[in-house]
Amino acid sequence: MRFSRALGLALCLSGYGAMSHAADVAGSQDFANLPRPSDSEIVDYRPAAELERIFPMGSIRKISGQLRFESQVSSRGTATSVTYELAPERSADEAFTAAREALQKQNAQLLFWCQARDCGESSLWANEVFGNSRLYGADSGQAYLLLRLAAPSNDTLVALYSITRGNRRAYLHVEQFQASAPLGEVLPTSATLLRELKTSGDLDLPMLNGAPAEPWITLLSRGLNLDSTLRVTLSGPQSEVWREALTAKGVRAARLEAGNKETQGLIIELIR
Repeated sequence: MRFSRALGLALCLSGYGAMSHAADVAGSQDFANLPRPSDSEIVDYRPAAELERIFPMGSIRKISGQLRFESQVSSRGTATSVTYELAPERSADEAFTAAREALQKQNAQLLFWCQARDCGESSLWANEVFGNSRLYGADSGQAYLLLRLAAPSNDTLVALYSITRGNRRAYLHVEQFQASAPLGEVLPTSATLLRELKTSGDLDLPMLNGAPAEPWITLLSRGLNLDSTLRVTLSGPQSEVWREALTAKGVRAARLEAGNKETQGLIIELIR
């Protein structure tokens, strides 16, 4: 009797595990490099398809029937996307942050990051960029991030978009794009560098292991000058030369202090 009860309980639990994702769209699957949001369901899945893709890197708006944004990454390649509906007790910000942090731990590079009304109109992101009306919600409840995976997968982009709809349902959309040709150099925006610094507390830039050069001097100086109250430390083999270059670009010298972290490239750390 005791054995039969134990067997019955085990079968029940195994059945629950098998049913926990039963509401997922048929044939859908998670990305191997991203954790699935807790207790979420896949409500939209688009398997790998070859297409020409444009990823905005700026606030989007529509003028004379055309989408407008400051810059973009465009390429032909293969795109796959998954849209998760989050559990009622989970927030869009929570799922977005977990996905971002997971990719940053894999040394993915942040290219463009916006939140709320800084992104532009949610309806344009939903319908024009991602072609998924389910992602339309309040402009104040959205976030978008474009990342580039680390080598040897550095020709792969990942786009994250989270939204909370008017009915309080929250979604996380993930699109992974494998370019069919090398992407070449793709630079982050200055505002994204600042947002990453303020959120994570540091900017780890291992590629900046030589003497300061454009366009990075301009990108970093503009980012730091977007918030003139911030003070940072600079570490790395060329940190003092970088300090001089940033000062020459208009960053007050009093905001830039010498750091002591041993690293092959430049690291900028926020003084809290």
